[in-house]
Amino acid sequence: MKGECLCGKVKFEIEGELPNLYQCHCSMCRKATGSSANAATFVKESNFHWISGQSKISTFQKPTGYRSDFCSVCGSSVPNMLRGTDFIWIPAGLLNGVVTSQISVHLHMTSSASWESESDNCIRLDAGPDSLESLNQALQRTSR
Repeated sequence: MKGECLCGKVKFEIEGELPNLYQCHCSMCRKATGSSANAATFVKESNFHWISGQSKISTFQKPTGYRSDFCSVCGSSVPNMLRGTDFIWIPAGLLNGVVTSQISVHLHMTSSASWESESDNCIRLDAGPDSLESLNQALQRTSR
């Protein structure tokens, strides 16, 4: 399976079967993604190969050890070594093609965003909205 960042500068390949995915709901993953959770998996280093763009990767690391590698061109999170292991962390959103893996673990649910839980009355669209105005109207209707 191949993957790449948003701009396509950083590319990689994974050999073998892709493991299932997890979602981390901690505050650091929410801040790093701007979303409710970070979807990812990890693979053995021996099954991972960079195709291109390693020189485009920048790293941010907190004193606690939290690390985020990202494409310096588009800002996409990119794979990185899990410290002290022989595993590579893989952001699921970078994977190309059909991914048959499923989310099988949710982490840090006690610190998940208060707005994260699904609502039965959510509007669900198969594609993007017809316009920004129609999306704004839908947001106003569902927030009441």
